[in-house]
Amino acid sequence: MNLEERVRSAVAALLHATGESQTELAATLGVSQAQVSRRQSGSATWSLTDCETVAAHYGIDALDLLAGPTRATEALPAKRRRAAGRQAGTVSPTSGQSKGVGAGDGEVA
Repeated sequence: MNLEERVRSAVAALLHATGESQTELAATLGVSQAQVSRRQSGSATWSLTDCETVAAHYGIDALDLLAGPTRATEALPAKRRRAAGRQAGTVSPTSGQSKGVGAGDGEVA
């Protein structure tokens, strides 16, 4: 696995582990969800500045992000992890509204 593939895999793993959507990550980066999707599909690349921003957003070191999905998710602080038993794309028991994760995130609302 080359470096670009490791970063894409690490970002996907962090999105999954936290239950965040590409849209939420895009807002952090100041880009559109489509731009995050292109980076995740490999049609665009993650810059080093993006990697630093993503790592800071998740509370991990940039080197953990660059090391790949296993190291990135192991470094993820417990408070950033999705609550146990809660899946992305589930219905909130209090509001009854879907909490979809957004197109291109690998899960369906």
